[in-house]
Amino acid sequence: MIKHFSFYLLVVFLFTCNIDWVYAQQLIDHDRPVAYYRVFDETDKFDASYLEDLEKGYSSIEVDTLKFAALNDLAYYTHTRDLKKSLELTRKGLELVRASENILWEGRFQITEGAILLRMEKLDTAFLILKDAEQKVLKKDLPLLYTQLGYISERKGNILKAADIAFECKKIGTELNDNRAIAQAYSDLSNLYWKFSDFEKGLDLGMQSISYFEQRNVKDMDYDFALYVVGNNLLNLQKYQEALIYFKKAISIGEQYGFYNNLSDIYISLVDLYTELNEYEEASSAGQEAIKYANLIDNDFLLMRSWLAIGRLNLFQGKYEEAIGLLKQSLYVATPEFGDKFFLSQLHYRLGKAYRGNHNYKDAIEAFSVYDSLKRQVFDDNSKQRMALLEYEFDLEAKETTIIGMEERIKKQNSTQSLIVIISGLLLVLLMVLYVTYQNNKKKNILLESQNEEKEFLLKEIHHRVKNNLGIVSSLLDLQADKIKDPKIIAAIEESRNRVYSMSMIHQKLYQGNNLSTIEMKEYLIDLSKHILDSFGSENEVGYIYDLEDMQLDVDSAIPIGLIVNELLTNAFKHAFPEDRKGIVYITCKYIAKDRILLEVADNGIGLLEFDKEDDQGSGFGTQLIDLLIHQLDGSIMTLSGEGTKIRMEFDVD
Repeated sequence: MIKHFSFYLLVVFLFTCNIDWVYAQQLIDHDRPVAYYRVFDETDKFDASYLEDLEKGYSSIEVDTLKFAALNDLAYYTHTRDLKKSLELTRKGLELVRASENILWEGRFQITEGAILLRMEKLDTAFLILKDAEQKVLKKDLPLLYTQLGYISERKGNILKAADIAFECKKIGTELNDNRAIAQAYSDLSNLYWKFSDFEKGLDLGMQSISYFEQRNVKDMDYDFALYVVGNNLLNLQKYQEALIYFKKAISIGEQYGFYNNLSDIYISLVDLYTELNEYEEASSAGQEAIKYANLIDNDFLLMRSWLAIGRLNLFQGKYEEAIGLLKQSLYVATPEFGDKFFLSQLHYRLGKAYRGNHNYKDAIEAFSVYDSLKRQVFDDNSKQRMALLEYEFDLEAKETTIIGMEERIKKQNSTQSLIVIISGLLLVLLMVLYVTYQNNKKKNILLESQNEEKEFLLKEIHHRVKNNLGIVSSLLDLQADKIKDPKIIAAIEESRNRVYSMSMIHQKLYQGNNLSTIEMKEYLIDLSKHILDSFGSENEVGYIYDLEDMQLDVDSAIPIGLIVNELLTNAFKHAFPEDRKGIVYITCKYIAKDRILLEVADNGIGLLEFDKEDDQGSGFGTQLIDLLIHQLDGSIMTLSGEGTKIRMEFDVD
C-alpha cells in the first residue's frame, strides 16, 4: 500500500513538473530556430503565469540578444504588477548589457527603466534617462520611448506637448508601417482629447486605435488601455451601456494577464459610471477593487484617483462630510511631488463642492480658487485652438509628405521617358503652386476664424469670471450676515446681495447667450423678479403680472434698469404687504416710441411706498440710488399713490 502511494506521489510530481514545462515551452523552446517568441509581440497564447515562466526560462537562452529581449520584456511587463521588482529586473539587465558593451540594448533597457520610474512618480529622473536612451536606440524603438516622454509631459500638465509627442509617434509609425505604434498614438490622443472634454473626437480616435490593435491580433496591455479609453469617452457622452461593454472587455483582458495598473484605472471609471446610474452599491464595490489593485502595484497615482472617485460617489449622494474625508485622503496621497495638475484640479473642484454642500463657504472658496489656478495651468484660454492647429499642421505635413513620395515614384517610373517626365514635372510644379496657394489661403482663413472664435471665447470667459466673482462677493455677504445679529444690518446686507445678484445675472446672460453685446430684457426681468420673490420667501403671498416686450438693450442700459427694478421690488416687498398680506406686483417694460422706453413697477398694497422719504435705516440709500440711476439714463420718474403704489419711469435708448 505504501509503495502504491509513493508511486502516485511520483506521478503527481512528474505531472506537475510537466505542466510547468508546457507553460514555459509556450515562451521558450530551444528546439525552435528562434528560442524565444516575444510576449505580446509574436504571441499572446499564454495565461497569467507568463511572467513566472519567463523568469524561470530566460537565463537558459544562450544567444545574448534573445536573452536581453526576454529579460527586458520580463522587466517591462512586471511593472503592471510590481513596480519595485520590475525596477530590480531592469537594473539587472542594464548590468548585463553594459558588461557586454551592447549600446543598443542598454538604450532599450533605459526605455523600460524610464517607463517604471515615471509610474513611481520620479518624473524628472525618468525624463533624463529617456533622453539619454534616445541617442542609443533604433528608429523602430522611438515610438515606445516617445510614448513614455508623452506620459511625463501629460503628468506634468503639459497636455499640448503630450499631444505633439503623440502626433510624432503616429508619424514614425506610419513611416515604419508599424500598426502597434499607430494604434498607441491614437490611444494616447484619444485620452488627451478626453481631458480636453472633446469626447466625440476622443471616441473617434479611440475607435481608430482599437482598429489598428485588432489588425495585430494581439491582446496586450496597450490594447487593454485603448478599450478603457474608449469606455471613458462613451461614459462622458452618457452612453453608459456601451461604455460598460468596453470596460468589461478590458477587465477580462486585465485579469487574464494580470495588468493591475489597467484594472485599477478601469474600476476607477466604473465608480463614476455606476454613480451616474445611481447604482451606489456597485460603485462602492468598484471603488474597493480600484484601491485593491492600486495597493497591489503600490502606485500613488492610481490610489489618489481611487479615493477621488469614491469621494465623488459620496458627494453625488449628498454625503458631504464623508466626501470631504475621502477627498482629503486623496489629497494626502497626492504629496507635494505629485505632478498631475489635471487630476489635482478635479480633486479641488470636488472638494469645493463638498465644502459648499456642507455650508463651509470659506474652505469652498479656497478649494475653488486652487481649482481655477490648476485648470489655467493645464488649459490656458486658447488650448483647444492650439490643439486643433497642431492637428491641422500634422495632417498638412502628412499630406505634403504623401505628395512628395508620389512625385518620387513618378520620376522613377518614367526615368526612361524624358519628355513625359518633363511634362509631368511641369504639371506637378503647377499643381504644387496651386496647392500651396490654396493651402496658404485656407490656413489664413482658418487662423482668422480661429482668432475670431478665440476673441469671442475670451469675451465670454471675462463675463463668466465677472459673474463668478460677483457670486463670490454674494457668498461673502452671506458669510458676513451669519456673524451679525442686528436684523436691520442683516436686511441691508440682503439688499446689497440682491443688488450684486442683479448685476451678476447680466454677465450670466451675456456669456450664455448668442449675442455678447446686448441683453434680452424680458427674460432677464422675469428671472430677476423671481429671485427677489424667493429671497423674501413670499411665493405664497405675492404674485407677478408682467407686461413686457421683447427688447435687446446694451449693458450700459441693462445694469441700471436691473438695479432700479431690484430697488423698487425690494421696497414693495418691505412696505406694501405687511403682516403677510396677499397682493400683486405689476411690472411693465415696453416701447412707447421708437427710441423711448416705459418702465413701471406697481403694486396693490397699502400705498406706503414713497421714495421722497428715508428708509427704515434712515439713510434713504435706495431712493438716492434710484435717482442716480435715472439721472444716468437721462430719464424721468413719477410716483403715484392711492390704492397701492405705482412708480413710472421713461427714458431714451440709443
